[in-house]
Amino acid sequence: MTDVQINYLNGADVARLSLTDHEIMEAVSGALAAQSHGQTVVEPRVHLVPESSDKGHFNVLRGVIQPLGLAGVKIVGDFVDNYKQNLPSEMAVLNLFDPVTGMLKAIIDATRITDMRTGAMTALGARFLAPRNSRILGHIGTRGTAYWNIRLLDHLFDFEEIRVHSRRTESRQAFAQRLEQDLGKKVTITTTWEACLDGADILVEASRLPEPTPLLKTEWVRKGALIIPYGTMSALELSLTDVVDKVVVDDWGQCGPGRPYGALRQHVDQGKITRETLYAELCDIVGEKLPGRENDDETILFWHRGLSITDIALGAALLGKADRLGIGQKLQF
Repeated sequence: MTDVQINYLNGADVARLSLTDHEIMEAVSGALAAQSHGQTVVEPRVHLVPESSDKGHFNVLRGVIQPLGLAGVKIVGDFVDNYKQNLPSEMAVLNLFDPVTGMLKAIIDATRITDMRTGAMTALGARFLAPRNSRILGHIGTRGTAYWNIRLLDHLFDFEEIRVHSRRTESRQAFAQRLEQDLGKKVTITTTWEACLDGADILVEASRLPEPTPLLKTEWVRKGALIIPYGTMSALELSLTDVVDKVVVDDWGQCGPGRPYGALRQHVDQGKITRETLYAELCDIVGEKLPGRENDDETILFWHRGLSITDIALGAALLGKADRLGIGQKLQF
């Protein structure tokens, strides 16, 4: 067989490459543009649950981006109590392949990719769907993806007020301190969901609940707001979709009926969101097939479950930058 060398980027390499906010957003936007033009394959994620989902599980994401000439499989573990062992709750590995031959091309520590691409999807959704003059952000959850949610959202909107809340006092305090240092502005720590979300222009829910619990109340959502939930278990009241003018998702194949988990799983299973009532997938809006927000009074809900193609796009961006800067290793296949 032909001698094959595989690109390997470990966690330290990915950190050294330090993709900028612009590089992250451009890579993810490009993936959605390809999706809009039918140039991708997105397979719904599958799950591996070693014991019970409230303790932790693995997500397996698979996809192809034809313009990049890459297929990818990412495995990400999400284990709630990892902080007790001084480990991040989410750790991931991305394998990139040649979609023509099937040959492995790269292995990348995708923990940071997972965080960045989630934040980029949240921010891209807000770019097209949030009130134009959004000034108040309310964010539930302080996991790794939460940092990039807020960082990239603030990159777009330069908020006057950022509110954060999480279950553990120590995690939300450390989270707020990191954000204040990196963003150069005050971050308000709240002790309740209501204080965090009530009346905000953009409401992000990234909680970790052991079972569906309606903690985000419909009455807190002001007319014209954007709601972005992506917790594994639903934290939304069933009545929330009654006050929403548009529902947008990243991929209906992952959000539709018959799939486990997800922030709006109960709404889908009970018929409150269907393929017919869905307004759009985000790629339709990014690709200019449909308008996003059309007026300041629209209340919009954007639900993203995580797209494999965004992982692949960021993996490709990292490989390109690594090649230019001489970072990473070659492994013998």
